[in-house]
Amino acid sequence: MDSTVTTGAEDSVWGGGNRPLGASYGKLMMWFFIVSDALTFSGFLVSYGFSRFKFIETWPIADEVFTHFPGLHGVEAPMYYVAFMTFILIMSSVTMVLAVDAGHRMMKNRVILYMFLTIIGGAIFVGSQAWEWATFIKGDYGALETRGGRILQFVNAETGKRAALADFSKTLPEDRIKHEASNGIWYQTEGYKTSYSLNEVIEGFKASPNILIRTETINEEGEKTVLTRQESLAKLKDAKLVVEGANLIRNEYGSRLFADFFFFITGFHGFHVFSGVVINVIIFFNVILGTYERRGHYEMVEKVGLYWHFVDLVWVFVFTFFYLV
Repeated sequence: MDSTVTTGAEDSVWGGGNRPLGASYGKLMMWFFIVSDALTFSGFLVSYGFSRFKFIETWPIADEVFTHFPGLHGVEAPMYYVAFMTFILIMSSVTMVLAVDAGHRMMKNRVILYMFLTIIGGAIFVGSQAWEWATFIKGDYGALETRGGRILQFVNAETGKRAALADFSKTLPEDRIKHEASNGIWYQTEGYKTSYSLNEVIEGFKASPNILIRTETINEEGEKTVLTRQESLAKLKDAKLVVEGANLIRNEYGSRLFADFFFFITGFHGFHVFSGVVINVIIFFNVILGTYERRGHYEMVEKVGLYWHFVDLVWVFVFTFFYLV
């Protein structure tokens, strides 16, 4: 049989060739990457779900953790800034759609405009996530960790709101005083020291009858359990050290796993957004130089758009399952 003769099967979309399913090689490879990366993120979110529901009675409440907003120090704005970040990322996906559409119409100036807006939106999101990380690591109230690894937070009995260690802790003369470089005294092997020692927190607590301890355990009302004054004094005897902020070892907000998943999932997604911004910048300058105009198509803009929409969609799932649920 002549090799040039084609069959009906070869003419179908599954017949192979250089453009199977009508998609170029570059688009297919981008879709393969997106599917594999989606499985990776799915594994992370499923692991988070299992861990959360295993320790659901002691899991930190997101509304009580992410309450900060830049420029509004001391004002509780639960989830406001995370919602702002989400809005910015969604709008950057909209501008990417407009850039791809302008590319289909061979409208170079509009592609440049919408790509620029997409880059700005991505940069704002990455910067916002860096600020959120810094705030989470620094902490704002402080807590105590027991010998069993549990976190003890403090509340003001009069207002019912969280109390910071600085609100009631005492400064004891026997504890080390912080020295400045001008004093010529350096503590090179000492490591990080908290703002207050355990003794300073305990003595300040005993001298402040309006301060109570709040445990990690969530009660039937969906709130952290607040102990009575007598129960608080008894619980204080089990305290081992002072915790400020969160890291991969300790977490003033509650379960250590919460901080581990926060850093890993949001960090992994943030790396994707940062990579997307870098790629968008490269494509943006290629558009300005007329590279795709000379090629006669803006397929590269469409391919990077697929990646950007995927990153946006992943964040919607992260925002929903990590922050909202």
